Amino acid sequence: MKHIFFLFSFLLFTLYINAQVEKPPVYPGCEGLDISQLEDCFYSHLKSDVYNKFVTPQNVKNDHFKGKINVAFVITEEGRFKIIYVNSAYKELDEETRRVFAELPKITPAIYDGRSVEKRYLFPINIPIEPYEPGDFTAIVKPPVVEVKQPKPTLEEKKGITEESSKIKQTNPDYTDLFPEFKSELNIPLTHQEYDEIIYYLDRGDNTHTAFKPYLFNEVRPYADLQAIREEILKEKQTWAGRKLFNEHLFLIKGKNYWFTINPVLDLQMGKDNSDVKYTYNNTRGFQIQGTLGKKFGFSSSFYESQGRFAQYVNDWTRIPEAPIGAGAVVPGRGKAKGFKEGGFDYPVAEAYLSYTPNEFFNFQFGQGKNFIGDGYRSFFLSDVASPYPFFKISTQFWKIKYTNLWMWMDDVRRSVSDDGTNLRKFVAMHHLSWNVTKRFNLGLFESVITNEISYPNGMDISFFNPIIFYRAIEFSNGGDRSGNVQIGLNMKYRFKSDISVYTQFLIDEMTMSRVFDGTGYIGNKFAFQLGAKYFNAFKIDNLILQGEFNWARPYTFSHAETTLNSAHYNQPISHMWGANFWEMIGIARYKHGRWFGNLKFNIGEKGYDYSKNGTNYGGNIYRSYNDNTSEEGNSVAQGNTTKIFIGDIQGGWILNPVTNLQVFGGFTYRSFSPYQPNSYVKNDNTTWFTIGIRSSLFNWYFDN
Repeated sequence: MKHIFFLFSFLLFTLYINAQVEKPPVYPGCEGLDISQLEDCFYSHLKSDVYNKFVTPQNVKNDHFKGKINVAFVITEEGRFKIIYVNSAYKELDEETRRVFAELPKITPAIYDGRSVEKRYLFPINIPIEPYEPGDFTAIVKPPVVEVKQPKPTLEEKKGITEESSKIKQTNPDYTDLFPEFKSELNIPLTHQEYDEIIYYLDRGDNTHTAFKPYLFNEVRPYADLQAIREEILKEKQTWAGRKLFNEHLFLIKGKNYWFTINPVLDLQMGKDNSDVKYTYNNTRGFQIQGTLGKKFGFSSSFYESQGRFAQYVNDWTRIPEAPIGAGAVVPGRGKAKGFKEGGFDYPVAEAYLSYTPNEFFNFQFGQGKNFIGDGYRSFFLSDVASPYPFFKISTQFWKIKYTNLWMWMDDVRRSVSDDGTNLRKFVAMHHLSWNVTKRFNLGLFESVITNEISYPNGMDISFFNPIIFYRAIEFSNGGDRSGNVQIGLNMKYRFKSDISVYTQFLIDEMTMSRVFDGTGYIGNKFAFQLGAKYFNAFKIDNLILQGEFNWARPYTFSHAETTLNSAHYNQPISHMWGANFWEMIGIARYKHGRWFGNLKFNIGEKGYDYSKNGTNYGGNIYRSYNDNTSEEGNSVAQGNTTKIFIGDIQGGWILNPVTNLQVFGGFTYRSFSPYQPNSYVKNDNTTWFTIGIRSSLFNWYFDN
């Protein structure tokens, strides 16, 4: 299978080559040859240097491994070898390959229009290594060269190179063309399980940005060969029904410069918790349409029709803080719901977006969906906890910078703030600057402003559409606190090595510098902090990912004097789902082997609640005004009705079809919720919840509140 991957993988590395070279790179020892001979000489000397420098690791020898390493690299404008991807069966082979390429000599770069240009290659290294001397050009197997107008292999050519391929490829030699999304400007569905695997590959790159999600397929493509990963788990199926069920898109229509797919999406669950609820369930049926027109424009549309009833603590949480306009509750992360049968919810959801990438610098998106800013499981900047919302996004990437502008239209759906029975519209503008200070250290700067139609009856102020302006100055000039809610933040990430990284976030909602360290617990210091770490291939176990995270938010953070300017949408926080006035520790373990997967997660923390719904405000409910506070001083994290929280969750399953991440799964959740003073507002609760089902895992469910 990997041999087929190599011969077709040149399609996976054409991110920004837009011209054919006039003269190929010149390797030392090839000077003075005709242009027609330079390519052969280049490959000959490259193979000689690589094979003679390469030292096969001892464990590879002990295993008597025979195979191939596929190396994607670029000859830079300066004539340097720069690896962009290595596909190998052993971590040690990966490391040895990078060592060898780092020692290759500087060469004369490719020439186009009289100037030096970059040129990309794929190069195979056969294991076991055999010494090679340059000169025998006819013995060289040339790797494919990335050129813009290079024709695709014909079907006959494909059939001619499948002698060592898997039975799957033999029965369908066009398999590499059945997943066109991998070469598109579409978003990779945002799920923590899938993104942790992708981030492992991105962290091995020299100039990647991981904080702003979701990622584009083409953005990830130079670093993670998602198509090769997909092909590794394809099932051998001869029948049309078998292929569609286990491997492929249900419908795929392709033409010259366009394609689109149609797939069903399901989330069918049954379960039981230890409450009086007879059983829990979720019944989601829907479809997803995706496609591209040309190479620069993509579109996606999904619709879900759902009914559900969850564990009792989730059912209770959907009705906080109050019933939304025109509905009975808000299902966490999905949207408004009306009552359905006995204690259930009926909730439709629609998501869609357009994606346009005019050149290597910009991507524009307009749609209805979710975004996430941060490297952790949680985020204090913007998370995917709340329901989908309309947004417009501009992503700009150049040098070591990725700069993202995001404008969102959100809603306060409480009946108490509506005069005409419609949602109160909120306007949110954010920008995030990601800078790779070094190959290992990334620094991010964040700013956001939240306004609403009360302050701006005609819609979001035009000043907030300026992509390079400071929102705090605009908010102040337009009237101060009552005209908007501004937040600023800093995030950092450091990779100690390719397998370990640490990350942090620090958000300031409001801060008086002279009173931060005076020990008085001043109410005006509203900020939140996150610190976490990830360990990939933990303890040398392939595909085992461990993560630890600490989150801490002071009382009254994310709230506002005007409750309609808080950091919330559809009765849900848009940052951390616990709101404010808490600390939390999270431990996560994820493992994947082929189509099998398993996840283990626990949350431990304390949160300060109020003693009653309308009593003294201790700073945990972001839907209450911070003017209604307990005291200007003496405030501390988890003050008020301190509640100890423990949530343990374990899930495992098997991927039925990787196209829509259709999974058969089972899970168990234990939740202990122990307030200092239980009452009708904050109840003492110990929940056990078993669930089994089949689902298309295209988004994150959050039940750890």
